[in-house]
Amino acid sequence: MAGNVREIVEDLVSPILNELALELVDVEFKKEGKSWFLRVFIDSENGVDLDDCTVVSERLSDVLDKEDPIEQAYYLEVSSPGAERPLKKETDYARAVGKHVHLTTYAPIDGEKIMEGKLLDYDGEALTIEISIKTRKKQLKVPMDKIAKARLAVTF
Repeated sequence: MAGNVREIVEDLVSPILNELALELVDVEFKKEGKSWFLRVFIDSENGVDLDDCTVVSERLSDVLDKEDPIEQAYYLEVSSPGAERPLKKETDYARAVGKHVHLTTYAPIDGEKIMEGKLLDYDGEALTIEISIKTRKKQLKVPMDKIAKARLAVTF
């Protein structure tokens, strides 16, 4: 059910976001304790603020009330993906080139399954990431089909 809800909500929120020049980062529908949460993460090139989230929340809530695609009660949350934004779409990866990223792979790549470093390149089929191991730097080419999760990473 959760997968189907995500697709339905993506279809319902897309026209709202297009009109507001915002982008959909992710939709999450999950049960936490006894409650269900529908979380919609939005962004734009200039970031989003509380007003953006409020407008999208109100408009999406109206559409969800009208269409009523979700059987159970849930809490709707609309927010920014935050500083450690997930990378899911091709445009996410392309925009992340030159930035610090965190990757988890399904199987080790040159002995590494969890890696964090500077994203040097994205060619549509693989990422090239530069990681540091103690004092030396190492470049890894990671095929897209081997990536379990990817996100921006905050560095200090």
